[in-house]
Amino acid sequence: MSNRTDTSGYLQPAFLICVAVLAAACAGMSVARQRLGLYLKKEPLPLKQPLDRLDEAALAPYEVVAKLKIRNEEVLRSLGTEDYIQWVLQDPSEPAESPVRQCLLFITYYRLPDRVPHVPEECYTGGGYRRLHSEAVTFRLDASGTQEVPGRYLVFEGSPGALSSGAPRFPVLYLFRVSGEYAGSRDAARIALNRNIFSRYAYFCKVELVFNQMLTAPTQAATVSAGERLLAVVLPALERDHWPDEIRR
Repeated sequence: MSNRTDTSGYLQPAFLICVAVLAAACAGMSVARQRLGLYLKKEPLPLKQPLDRLDEAALAPYEVVAKLKIRNEEVLRSLGTEDYIQWVLQDPSEPAESPVRQCLLFITYYRLPDRVPHVPEECYTGGGYRRLHSEAVTFRLDASGTQEVPGRYLVFEGSPGALSSGAPRFPVLYLFRVSGEYAGSRDAARIALNRNIFSRYAYFCKVELVFNQMLTAPTQAATVSAGERLLAVVLPALERDHWPDEIRR
């Protein structure tokens, strides 16, 4: 029996035509990308200045009462970036017993976005919390209600064992800034990233607010209202001093 491989099929006209067509298509796509300025792989786009230089005075009337750092290297690696801040802010206009008086502001920036990493739905459930509620919301950031930003509202609680010791339920708000526009979910952020095919650069940033300083969790209405007031000062500061002004070609 012969061990030679029969290659005659590869020399048939139909096969050769298919190869030629595929090669031409690949070459054509490459030329089209160059001529049309399509960028399927993005280049890094750094912040104008690091997040930890966020102007505290620009956050008035809010006061920064703590600046937290992630010390666990495994957690930091899973975060996927070192461009982040975790600041505890206090609203002095709220009563001392108010569940929205203090808020954890957690911002993460990704200068080379090849994926959208964990969202609170995954991070908190992975940490042993149970998600009780998830809902899309719209933040209205001015008195007229014309400036609208999409976001998400979540509620978590501790595990049954933790609840016996008095662990609270707590709400979380978050949104994304993606290459100059806002997105209210991970899917929307991915769509925005994929839509930006004519720019060589792209970025995204997640802004998260956690109200978990009191044993009694605030209502959804109180949480969203408090989030709107805080975002109305945080987002303009980020747009002005930190996020890239435009997506360069």
